[in-house]
Amino acid sequence: MEEIAYIPSPSRGVIHLGPIPLRGYAFCIIIGVFVAVWLGNKRWIARGGRAGTVADIAVWAVPFGLVGGRLYHVITDYELYFSAGRDWVDAFKVWQGGLGIWGAIALGAVGAWIGCRRRGIPLPAYADAIAPGIAFAQAIGRWGNWFNQELYGRETHVPWALHITSSEGGRIPGYYHPTFLYESLWCVGVGFLVIWADRRFKLGHGRAFALYVAAYCVGRGWIEYMRVDDAHHILGLRLNDWTALIVFLLAVLYIVLSAKKRPGREPVVEPGVIDGEAEADGDGDGDAEAAGTHADVADADADADVEDDAADEVKDEAGSGTKKS
Repeated sequence: MEEIAYIPSPSRGVIHLGPIPLRGYAFCIIIGVFVAVWLGNKRWIARGGRAGTVADIAVWAVPFGLVGGRLYHVITDYELYFSAGRDWVDAFKVWQGGLGIWGAIALGAVGAWIGCRRRGIPLPAYADAIAPGIAFAQAIGRWGNWFNQELYGRETHVPWALHITSSEGGRIPGYYHPTFLYESLWCVGVGFLVIWADRRFKLGHGRAFALYVAAYCVGRGWIEYMRVDDAHHILGLRLNDWTALIVFLLAVLYIVLSAKKRPGREPVVEPGVIDGEAEADGDGDGDAEAAGTHADVADADADADVEDDAADEVKDEAGSGTKKS
C-alpha cells in the first residue's frame, strides 16, 4: 500500500507524571462527562429547572453508569477475564478499555432515577435534558479507543485508514477502518439531531432521550458490522448488533406510545422552582397588603385627631361666648 495518507495511532496511551499515570482513555471519559453535564445544565435551565440540578443528579448517574458499562463488557466478554490463562483481576482495570454503552445507559438510568427521586424530579424530563449531551460525551469518549489502539474495522486502503502499530493482545499492525472515528462522528450527528428535533417538535416525557437511543442504535448497527475484534455471534450477527436492533425497536415503540398518551412537554420539570417563585410573590403581596392596612389605620387616626381638635376649638369658642354675654 502506498502511504499517501492515514490516521496515525499514538505511540502510547499513557503519560507518567512522576508516579501518577495520566491515561488518554480516562481523560476522554472525564471530558465527555463534563460536556454532558454542562450542556444538560443549560437545557435543564431552559426547560424551567434550577441551575446545578443536573450536576447533583449526575453524582448518582455517572458512577452507576461506569459500573454498568464495565459489567456489560465483562459479562459479554467474560472469556477475556475468566478463561484459562487469564487473570480475573483485569476485570477491574477500566483504564485498559472496555465500557459497554448498553450497560452504562441502563445502570446510569438507575442512578439518575435515584437522584431524581431525591429531588422530586420526573426522570423522563431529566433524560430529555441530558440526551444530546450524552451523545456528545460518547463522541469524545470514543477517542479513548484511539489512545488504546482498539475498536477498529476491517483492513482498508482508504486515505483515512487507521494505522495500528501495536501487536499486543493479538493485534496485527496494519491499516484498518477507523470505526472509533465513524462512531464518534455519528454521535455528534445524533446530538445535533436531538437538539433540532426537540426545538422543532417540543419533545417531552422522555421522547428526546428515546430519539437519541434510536438514532444511536442505527449507527451502531452498521459500525458494529464493520468491526473485526472478537465478539459473540448469534445467527451470524454480533451480539451488539442484536442489542442495537432490540433497543432501537423499543425506543421507537416508546416514542409512538408516549406521544399518544402524553403529548407535548411537561409544564413543570422542577416544582420547587415555580413554587418558590409563587411563595415569594405571595409574601410580597402580603407585605404590601399589610403595609397598606397600616397606612389606612394611620390615616384614620390622623383624621380622628383632626376631628377631636376641631371639636375642642368649637367648645372653647362656645365657652368664650358665654362668658362675654
